[in-house]
Amino acid sequence: MKDKRKRTIGILGGMGPEATVLLMSRIIDMTTAEDDADHVPMIIDNNTQVPSRIKALIEKKGTNPGPVLANMAKQLEAYGARALAMPCNTAHCYAPDIEQAVRVPFLNMIELSLAQITSMQLTHFRVGILGSPAVKITGLFDKIFNKKGVECIYPDDQERMLDAIKALKKDKQNGSAKTTLTSAANELSAKNVDAILIACSEFSLIAHVVPETICCIDTIDVLAAAVIAFSNGASQ
Repeated sequence: MKDKRKRTIGILGGMGPEATVLLMSRIIDMTTAEDDADHVPMIIDNNTQVPSRIKALIEKKGTNPGPVLANMAKQLEAYGARALAMPCNTAHCYAPDIEQAVRVPFLNMIELSLAQITSMQLTHFRVGILGSPAVKITGLFDKIFNKKGVECIYPDDQERMLDAIKALKKDKQNGSAKTTLTSAANELSAKNVDAILIACSEFSLIAHVVPETICCIDTIDVLAAAVIAFSNGASQ
């Protein structure tokens, strides 16, 4: 009889709540299952009180989210999580705080996305980033991608991207945000990128508006696949 035991994954959530639910849904949808025992066991900390990443990273006047995320990680580990995942791209700026707080692996969405990109047949070694202005300001993707010779390209109007994210936090079907994402995807496609990364989990909620002619990779999907693989026994 097949052993269905799975390793439990801890989710650092609440950034935002919709994105947390989206990651869980993608994990469930992407899992090959015949009954409940085939699914990934998850412990969710849907902490909506994590200090604002926008205030801390963009406005430079907010509370540092790092200690809160580190404490969440410790609690998830104590509850039995064998690995940790976090569906917020921007919050990965604080990945070192999380990794230093626990002994279990942290499934880093940025590094996992780079691995998927570099497994592709690249022509221009340029990747479009559809995310918060914070990821451009901090060089979150650039620091990791550039080491592999991959250049990160961003939409020109970063303020418009931030406005779209804020709008989606209020209404996940916001029409203006959809228009912004479609326009930004087309702009990046015209800049000879090999692929576009949906690098904000709010944008993952409306990723379907990116034209099908554009090669698009959603970081939430990348993370979901890694969660399933680890739970099934893949090493990290």
